[in-house]
Amino acid sequence: MREIDAVTTVAWLVIALLGVAAIVWGAETFAEHLAAASTRLGVSAFALALLLAGAEPEELATSVTASLRHAPAIALGDVIGANVAICCLALGTAALIAPLPFGRSVRPYAWAGIPAGALAAALAWDGAVSRAEGAVLVGAYIGFVAVIWRLERRPPTLGETGELAEAHTGRRIGIELGLVLAGVAAMAVGSLALVEGVRRVSGVESTHGRLGLVVVGLATAFELIVLARSSARRGVTTAVVAAVVGSFTYNVTMTLGAGALARPLRIADPALLRGPWIAMLGALALALALTARSRELSRRSGLVLLACYPAFVVLALTSSRA
Repeated sequence: MREIDAVTTVAWLVIALLGVAAIVWGAETFAEHLAAASTRLGVSAFALALLLAGAEPEELATSVTASLRHAPAIALGDVIGANVAICCLALGTAALIAPLPFGRSVRPYAWAGIPAGALAAALAWDGAVSRAEGAVLVGAYIGFVAVIWRLERRPPTLGETGELAEAHTGRRIGIELGLVLAGVAAMAVGSLALVEGVRRVSGVESTHGRLGLVVVGLATAFELIVLARSSARRGVTTAVVAAVVGSFTYNVTMTLGAGALARPLRIADPALLRGPWIAMLGALALALALTARSRELSRRSGLVLLACYPAFVVLALTSSRA
């Protein structure tokens, strides 16, 4: 019986890993070909920016899937874990390759992530996020984009908007739209596989929370970590910072809000995630503090951020066991 249980556990772990691969491929395909398809369709730059600015579709798909599959701890843990991963690992890895600029054009957007994250933490502090609170979070993201548009009078360069420059205009529109749909399907299937794999490995809520913080969060942030490294190697360092800033705010507002709208989120032990919520806010605050004087994230500062991630993992694995 134990051998059968072990085989079953390994099988579900393999399914979860396949889900991660599908999410990464789907997110890359979706972002790349949505830009090209929208351009071919003649969609305005503003509308296209609203679709892509800061958007992490793999995060949203995973949160909504976890919520619908009655795994709220995974949905909440994913938002926190992914944001810590992108602040520590994405920025840290990219900074080892090239200094990352945190000048006047990006710092206001970065600072905006702190109150957005604090709002999410406050709403979820009691372990529950209702549909009404989810709507508030979604509205906060829409307001965030609207304010930036009003201030800048141009689409904000956040998240994956920079990938517009890589649109392949030579492809036929039918192919582009087909690949967009394929990307959406891959993310949906991958998210279901990842969440179900984590659920089947353990039915205990506290384990769901820890796996959400560490495994699911890192898995869904992996695409952005790879993108940050690739952009830094090409010298597109501003895009790295913009991607992290946009994604951080998107995750604590749109991703968490969509999960709560799909099904109200409630966990039995609110203390399970309180330390991680504070750590998430601290990760972004630390990145900003490290750039306060030089207005850039240096290689040494990158090492500091990378060193913080193992500390977060320890915190996640030793949080309340109620």
